[in-house]
Amino acid sequence: MSYVLEVRNLRKTYVRGGDMFDEGRKAERFVAVDDVSFEVAPGETFAIVGESGSGKTTLARMILRLIEPDSGALLFEERDLLRLTGEELRAQRRQMQMIFQDPFASLNPRMRVGEIVAEPLAIHHPRCAAAEREERAKKMLERVGLDSSALTRYPHEFSGGQRQRIGIARALILRPKLVVADEPVSALDVSVGAQVLLLLQELQREFHLTYLLISHSLPVVAQLATHIGVMRSGQLIEYGPSNLILQRPSHAYTRELLAAVPEIPRARQV
Repeated sequence: MSYVLEVRNLRKTYVRGGDMFDEGRKAERFVAVDDVSFEVAPGETFAIVGESGSGKTTLARMILRLIEPDSGALLFEERDLLRLTGEELRAQRRQMQMIFQDPFASLNPRMRVGEIVAEPLAIHHPRCAAAEREERAKKMLERVGLDSSALTRYPHEFSGGQRQRIGIARALILRPKLVVADEPVSALDVSVGAQVLLLLQELQREFHLTYLLISHSLPVVAQLATHIGVMRSGQLIEYGPSNLILQRPSHAYTRELLAAVPEIPRARQV
């Protein structure tokens, strides 16, 4: 089977503690991501779920090469991203985009929305004319539910849900194959977040996207995910199809997470 993404034995450690003025306080190394492996097939939504500090965001940032792993392999369409540099790496990055958790912090407040959405085109397709970039940004903003007047306005003029739609438009402007969504609705009200989740489902079908979803919320994961991986203390303790993980989990920690939800969510029907 051909996979969009293959993660093989990925590991990341950090040094914490220590004090240059106190020799008795030694720095220690802790493992943020510990020997994690999984695969994501085209069109899937693979959700990584776990509590804060479980390593899921570190894992997502390594996949996008925003931070470097200590060891392991990371294959995107069978090419090891960790061995790519320069133009080869940039070409692969065009196919991998991210939707950030905080719609307030992820948009440059000094840039107009049209410039924000078109910026990836300016970076990755510098020969694309300004008028074409603006037209493509306009169409993408309209697709996520914002009219053309958004082009000349600034992020502070929009609500949180609208800002997240702007972030989604920016992520999709290059028509990527893989989108990493890091807690995409955790900063939004429940009703607004539900609308954004429905939008993400529609866009996935329309643009044939593959999602890697990072979340601590089982209801969110159940709505979007076709497959689920559960992380704890840097390790992927179990993963599989959503209905199996949500209805017949094998690990005690997963059962604890499910028990904390008032109503066990139904898995997305694939």
